[in-house]
Amino acid sequence: MKNKSRLVWLGALETVPLVVAAFPFGIVFGALAHSIGLGFDVALGMSVFVFAGASQFIAITLLASATLVPVIVFTVFIVNLRQMLYSANLMHHVEHWPQPLRALLAFWLTDETFAVVSDRLNRHPGEPGLRWFYLGSAVLMYSFWQIATIVGYTLGERIPGLAGWGLDVAMIVAFVGIVTPALKQRADWACAAVAFVAAILTHDWPHQSGLLFSSLLAIAVGVSLSRRGNAGG
Repeated sequence: MKNKSRLVWLGALETVPLVVAAFPFGIVFGALAHSIGLGFDVALGMSVFVFAGASQFIAITLLASATLVPVIVFTVFIVNLRQMLYSANLMHHVEHWPQPLRALLAFWLTDETFAVVSDRLNRHPGEPGLRWFYLGSAVLMYSFWQIATIVGYTLGERIPGLAGWGLDVAMIVAFVGIVTPALKQRADWACAAVAFVAAILTHDWPHQSGLLFSSLLAIAVGVSLSRRGNAGG
């Protein structure tokens, strides 16, 4: 039990830098929700039951423009397809976990938790107790996202234009800091370079579909180069 608690604490601790970066992003969401006239209960409900960062921004923007619900659902689904890539990456590490736990942690799977858990797997391959590390990261991220939404909505009532302050840039900087040290092989750098260029070229694609395209293209390039390297080695 002591070891489980230590791993939960460690997962939370290693997620703190990303929580700090994501917190302003959540504040912007809360402020934006207030600025378009969304009720507090609806805004918080989205963070509680959707918990999907960028998808929440897209959803409330579409809601504000009176978009049909099926269109909103489909758009959010497309934007969140990257979670399937995360899931596929982690599947062989979690397939033996109890189904209820896997379902809960699947809901809590975010960019931040995936980054922290993946880093853990790279540094400590095969070490037991990953579920508790994952749980610590996920619970901390989820809790602070709710707090950020509340703070953002409250501040949005008092500070006009808060949503346009550009606070969300902190998350971009944080992820650059996480990804860069992990780039070691030629395939890693190629994957990052392709993702960077493709994301810029497809930035204006609707509903962030360019992000999904860039991710898939970068992964294909990385996997291809990795297989060539293994074959040549």
